[in-house]
Amino acid sequence: MNERLNRLAKLPLRENLQGLEPYGAPQIDVPIQLNVNENTHPLPEAVHRAIVEEVSAAALGLNRYPDREFTELRERLAAYLGHDLNAENIWAANGSNEVLQQILQAFGGPGRTVMGFPPTYSMYPLLASGTDTAYIAGVRSEGYALSAADAAEQVRAAAPNIVFLCSPNNPTGTALGLDVVEAVYEAGAASNAIIIVDEAYAEFAHNGTLSALSLLPGRERLIVSRTMSKAFALAGARVGYLAAAPEVTDAIRLVRLPYHLSAVTQATANAALKHVEALLANVEDIKSQRDRIVNELTRMGLNPASSDSNFVFFGGLENPRYIWEGLLEAGVIIRDVGIPGHLRVTAGTEAETTAFLVRLEELLNQGPHGH
Repeated sequence: MNERLNRLAKLPLRENLQGLEPYGAPQIDVPIQLNVNENTHPLPEAVHRAIVEEVSAAALGLNRYPDREFTELRERLAAYLGHDLNAENIWAANGSNEVLQQILQAFGGPGRTVMGFPPTYSMYPLLASGTDTAYIAGVRSEGYALSAADAAEQVRAAAPNIVFLCSPNNPTGTALGLDVVEAVYEAGAASNAIIIVDEAYAEFAHNGTLSALSLLPGRERLIVSRTMSKAFALAGARVGYLAAAPEVTDAIRLVRLPYHLSAVTQATANAALKHVEALLANVEDIKSQRDRIVNELTRMGLNPASSDSNFVFFGGLENPRYIWEGLLEAGVIIRDVGIPGHLRVTAGTEAETTAFLVRLEELLNQGPHGH
């Protein structure tokens, strides 16, 4: 690997990419994979059949370019989101990462800045590097919280061009109050900042947690980003989308690659959106396993964060590496997100969750390495 890095270093890379490593969790083939926040439930049979049928029909026309405006998909996504949105408010791309990249291509770039509040989604600084946008790291308070007043004060001081607010936040799992979004939006007015609320895990939030979609009317600088990778169990299909004012989607059309969403991708997403109820039934099961993990980790004396997502971030570990490796030996992989004393686990099926909890408790009881 070092030899490859040395060879890479000899290429005329842009200065801001030199020395960087690509994003990615370890890809280790074990029976129980709870490390990348996938939906661990397979597609319901009816959804699988519908996707196969729609993709098969789309395959008949693969000699032609797809609908460049993916009109049916935008209409279906608008109907799913509600909030009086229509197709003009919707944009989609290959996963929410590409959606975010396109936003930065349109509104970031050399001489511009994007602000995030780590610990948060680790792709944000990499998306900034890829678009040559300077990344500003804000600060969270104790327990990784972010208050409206604190966030607004930091945005006013930094005057960024773009702000990332991840809600529910990855890796901590907690949702932001809408007061934080409102305060950051107002604080960003002076620098005409685009405010992105990344709601990749919104469907897993506790009942009563409000979406930033409700704040869109009258806020043309606000963008709400979503994905079909998580709740819709389509991580392998790569479909992300956003809701915003129509002028925002027009801005993104300036930077998108032509025909960027394949006919196969569009067919897959449209088929899934015809079966929302079946897919969201799995979401309720995942939420119950997530809550079970929080309760059990608390009983074990650990410190899980309250989670509105399909994963649980937990602390209180003296030796996270020992726990991570002990779980891996038992065929369970979770995520070390690089925060001392902490690990993150995706809520799995009931059987997967049980295997994780049983092995974790064994490791914690084996001596000083766990707690």
